[in-house]
Amino acid sequence: MKWKEYTIHTTTEAEELVADMLYELGITGVEIIDNVPLTEEEVKEMYIDIEAELPPDEGKGAVRFYLEEDAEEENLLKAVQEGLREIAGYADIGEGTIEKAQTEDKDWINNWKEFFKPFYLDDILIKPHWEEVPADATYRALIEIDPGTSFGTGQHETTQLCIRGLENYMKSADQVLDLGCGSGILSVIALKLGAEHTVLTDIDPICEQASVENMEMNHIAKDSYDIHIGNLIDDETLQKTVGANAYDVVLANILADVIIPMAPAAYRAVKKGGFFITSGIIDFKEEPVKKALTEAGFTIKEVNHMGEWVGIIAEK
Repeated sequence: MKWKEYTIHTTTEAEELVADMLYELGITGVEIIDNVPLTEEEVKEMYIDIEAELPPDEGKGAVRFYLEEDAEEENLLKAVQEGLREIAGYADIGEGTIEKAQTEDKDWINNWKEFFKPFYLDDILIKPHWEEVPADATYRALIEIDPGTSFGTGQHETTQLCIRGLENYMKSADQVLDLGCGSGILSVIALKLGAEHTVLTDIDPICEQASVENMEMNHIAKDSYDIHIGNLIDDETLQKTVGANAYDVVLANILADVIIPMAPAAYRAVKKGGFFITSGIIDFKEEPVKKALTEAGFTIKEVNHMGEWVGIIAEK
């Protein structure tokens, strides 16, 4: 197996935004490289006695990541380039170039699995398929996932914001629409929490296989879900397939700049009195997203924050 190493040359101002964008695309193993000195607080937290001498910080940074050499590599790179263009619209990304280097499969490629252990989100236990359920574990729902190299682990703040929205607003036997489903983890959780049926959509064909695998891993019946590939914003055929006024809950854990044009489609899909649960919203995009949702006809029910991320619950 061969892997390719990529380095995005950017600025220290944008490196966190770039890293978050990669994470949102499901790219794990991201490394930030810069010469920014550690703060006093960071030195204390890391138990460092003697700091390394770094060259002067000139505002330049780099973000390194790895992709498996396969058919989906090109699609992911296009998504990365699109993400960089989006960030460049509101932040200085410097060069914004992507440097490529090929490397052989090594132990470190799978070493991250050592650190991905079962974890709780409230009373939901999420675990990788290679880990055993802790003997003393108690939970409302057990979720098994295989994040692989293309999707995240479910630990990201935006995923957690959506899951908490599901816990608080979804009822047993609800119909659920999952927009930008990715690995399907939100639909898996919705079904485990009692949803009757979920419809998953995404523009990336790789998401269909990933979602099916996670459904099967969690013993979800095939007639409990449907998956469609396409863009609900402008695909009229998909809009007809998905239907209108059909869902008690609509989910979208995607970028703010996708949520904004998608708001009318989400409003059309959800039932009167139903909820749109969405995250993937960086904090400074909160107001534009709320404005788009309100203009589409929604009433903002609840806004939650985790770190720099925002989750919004809107009601039709």
